[in-house]
Amino acid sequence: MPIEWLTSEKVPASPGAFCHEDGSDPQVRIALWPNRSLPKKGFAVFIGITYCLILIPVVPLLGTPVLWGLLPFMMLALGGMYAALQRSYRDGEMREELVVWSDHLELTRSDPDRPPRRWEANPFWVRLNLIEKAGPVPFYLTLSGAGREVELGAFLSPEERQGLYDDLSRLLGRTL
Repeated sequence: MPIEWLTSEKVPASPGAFCHEDGSDPQVRIALWPNRSLPKKGFAVFIGITYCLILIPVVPLLGTPVLWGLLPFMMLALGGMYAALQRSYRDGEMREELVVWSDHLELTRSDPDRPPRRWEANPFWVRLNLIEKAGPVPFYLTLSGAGREVELGAFLSPEERQGLYDDLSRLLGRTL
């Protein structure tokens, strides 16, 4: 699952123990990233196998002028597949990080080729919303507070967003 929970091992001595203002460690740090179904090694194997499969219909045409008519289109198809997979990898570099203190909540989204975007609010006033069917995607997850509403985990699957909603509801002390 492309979600990593990092919790503080310290037990708070008082209710203000994990305070954002005094520079203490956060209670929880959650890192989210898109799922990687094709690792880099698998990418190389896939391109190699695709290249070999494209060559199968070309072998009987060796030495004929037809080869030169088909070869550019076959290489264009292979190059297009390579470019599409590289674009997918670059888009997969996006990250979201949710950091929670007892008195502060911060969401940072990092996209490739863009500066990081930040949203901050007081966790006491943050509203966690899960729109099951009426949203742009099933189980649309948002955080509301400080005059703004932001989407959380847009790249996660519906099941992962629902699980994240359950976990965040417990973390923020809300009842489902």
